[in-house]
Amino acid sequence: MTAPDFWDKPESAQPIIAEVKRLRALLESLDNAGGELDDTRVLVELAEHDHDLGMRQGIEQAVRKLRTEIDELEVKSLLGDEKDVKNAIVSIHPGAGGTESCDWAEMLLRMYLRWIERHGYKHEIIDLLPGDGAGIKSATLTVEGPYAYGYLKAEEGVHRLVRISPFDANHRRHTSFAGVEVLPEADDDLEVEIGEKDLRIDYYRASGHGGQHVNKTSSAVRITHIPTNVVVTCQSERSQHQNRATAMKVLRARLLDRLMKQREEELAKERAGQSEVAWGSQIRSYVLHPYQMIKDHRTGVETGNVKAVLDGEIDRFIEAYLKHALTKATG
Repeated sequence: MTAPDFWDKPESAQPIIAEVKRLRALLESLDNAGGELDDTRVLVELAEHDHDLGMRQGIEQAVRKLRTEIDELEVKSLLGDEKDVKNAIVSIHPGAGGTESCDWAEMLLRMYLRWIERHGYKHEIIDLLPGDGAGIKSATLTVEGPYAYGYLKAEEGVHRLVRISPFDANHRRHTSFAGVEVLPEADDDLEVEIGEKDLRIDYYRASGHGGQHVNKTSSAVRITHIPTNVVVTCQSERSQHQNRATAMKVLRARLLDRLMKQREEELAKERAGQSEVAWGSQIRSYVLHPYQMIKDHRTGVETGNVKAVLDGEIDRFIEAYLKHALTKATG
C-alpha cells in the first residue's frame, strides 16, 4: 500500500484494502481477547492470595465472556474470503404451495430479522411483496455490518418446513419450501458495466402489507437488465432517486454474482467435466410435526429447540457450515 503507484490501480487495490481491514479487525479482536485473559488471570491470582471465595462469581463471569470472544474469533478466522467482510443483500422467495409457502417465507424473514437484531447489525427492507392471504411473495433486505455476508452466506439455499397447516380446516400436515439468496454488496468500481440502453426502468406506487399505500406518488422502482432479464425492485424510500440508487446497488450485486458463478462453472467444467449447482439444494429442514427438530443436511447439525431457532438463534448452524465449507475446500 505504500508503493507510489498503488492507488493508481483501484481494481487491484480494492481486494488488498479489504484484506488489510479484515486482518486489522482480527488483530484488534485478538488484542482484546488477550487483555481479557490477562485481567482474568489477575482476578484468579487475587482470589487465591486473599482466599476470597466471594470473587468466584466475578471470575466465572469473566471466563464466560472470554470463552464467547474466543468462539467469535474462531468463527472469524474461517471468514478469509475478501467478500466475507462485506455487507449482504438477502432475498427470500416462497416455493410452490400458495399461502403455505408465503407464510413460511415470512417466518424466515422474521428469523433473519431477529438474528440481525441479536448481532447489532443494521438492516433495511428495500422490497416487500405481501402474499394474497398471508405471508409474503418476496422480500429483499440489505444487512450492514462487519462480516454480514460472511455469516449469512451459510443461509443460501432451499429451506423446508413440515407442520400442521394453520390454513387447513382439516388440520393436515403440509410441507412448504422457501428459497434464500444471499449476495455480497458490490463495490461501485468493480468490473460490472451497466449501460443505460440495457435497462428498462418502471416506476409505480409502493404498497405496504395488506395492500395499503405507503405513499401516493409513483416512487417505487423496478429495473430490468434486458440482456440477462435480471429484475430488481425497491420501494423502501419516498424518493424515486433514492429507490433507483438502491435498486442499482442490488442489480450490480446480482450481476456480479452471476458473472462470478459463470466463471466458477466454467472452471469446474474444465476440472471435472461438470458443475455443481447450489441453488435448489435443500439445505435445512424445520420439522414442527409429528416431532420438533431442525436439521442442517450439509453438516448434520440438529436441535430440538425449534422456537429458539425461529427466534433467530441460528449461529450454531452458521458456524458448523463455515467449518464444513473450510474442510471441504482444503480437502
